Amino acid sequence: MKPTYRTIPVEDAVGMILPHDMTEIIPDMRKGPAFKKGHVVRQEDIERLKSMGKNRIYVLHVAEDQMHEDQAALAMAPAFAGQGIVYDQSPSEGKITMKAAHDGLFVVRKQALQAVNMLGDVMMATLHTDTPVRRGDVVAGLRAIPLVIEKATVDRAVGTALQAGHLVEVVPYQITRAAIVVTGQEVYEGRVKDAFEPIISKKLKKFGIDICYSTVAPDNIEKIRNHILAGIKSGAELVICTGGMSVDPDDITRTAISEAGATDVVYGSPVLPGAMFLAGYIDGKLPVLGIPACGMYYKTTIFDLILPMVLAGIRVNREKIASLGHGGLCLNCKQCRYPVCPFGKG
Repeated sequence: MKPTYRTIPVEDAVGMILPHDMTEIIPDMRKGPAFKKGHVVRQEDIERLKSMGKNRIYVLHVAEDQMHEDQAALAMAPAFAGQGIVYDQSPSEGKITMKAAHDGLFVVRKQALQAVNMLGDVMMATLHTDTPVRRGDVVAGLRAIPLVIEKATVDRAVGTALQAGHLVEVVPYQITRAAIVVTGQEVYEGRVKDAFEPIISKKLKKFGIDICYSTVAPDNIEKIRNHILAGIKSGAELVICTGGMSVDPDDITRTAISEAGATDVVYGSPVLPGAMFLAGYIDGKLPVLGIPACGMYYKTTIFDLILPMVLAGIRVNREKIASLGHGGLCLNCKQCRYPVCPFGKG
C-alpha cells in the first residue's frame, strides 16, 4: 500500500507529514533543511513555512491502516526491549537506539529476532548474544524502513516479540563472591610458581567479583574436595578449580569436583583453547568450573566466554557449551583484541 501525497494550503497542513526535506535559504547566512523529511507540521511552523515561500506544500496522508515511521518505531520499542534496556522516546527517521541500563550480559532471542527481520519494512540490529556490556553501551537499534508502514506489519512484529518475551535484554550479574582452588603437586610443593591464580583473579575482578577463598592443593582427591567445600563455606557463590583437567593419571581434579557433590557435570567443549573445560553445579545451583592448563598460556579461552554467563545466572549445560563450537576457534593473534574479534561470536 503506497502512501498518498497531495498539495494543500500551508494553513491546512497542521498534523500532516512532510514527504521530503524543506530547504531554507537565508542570504549570506545559511542554506539547509529547515524541516526534515517525515516532520509532522505544527501550528508554530506555519509562519516559518510562509517566510520560505511555502504557501502550498506537499504533505503525506497516512491512512487508518498505516503508521508513520516514528509512530511505528515507538510502537515496537517496548515489545522489543526487555529488562535492562533503555531507549530514547524521540525516534529520528523511524530509528530508535537501545542502550544497556546497567552492567550485565546482553542476551538476544535469536529466533524471534530473525522472525521479525523476515517481515520486511521493519528491522532490528543487535550486538551478539551473550556479550558482556556496561551501563550506557549501545546494544541494539530498530527502525521502520519506509516512511509509511502498514499497521499490520507493525502488529506482527510486536506480537512476535511479545510471544518470545521480548527480543533483547541485559541480565544483571548475580554472583559477587568466588573461590579459587589451584591444583597441582608441583605448584603445591613450590617447584613451579603458580601462574593460574593471578590470571583468574584479574578476570574475576574485572567483573567486580570478590575472591573470598584462594588456595593451592596437592594432587589429592580428598584435599581438593575439602578445599572446594571450604570455599563454599567461606561464602563463595562460584568455585573455580584450575589444573588437573586432562586424562593423565595424576589429573584427578575432575574426580574431586564430583566427590564435592557436583552434578550436571559437563566435561569437554568444542572451543579452542578450552577443549578440556568442565562445568557443574553443587547442590544443583552453585556453579563450579574446571579450567584446563590452556588458561595459563592463552590470554583468551573458553573461560572468558563462559564466565559472564555464569555470573548472570545462565545455566551452563551441554547444549549451551555445544553451541559455542560455531565461532569457538581462537586465532591466537599476536595482539589480542578480544572481545572485538570473531572468537565466541557464533
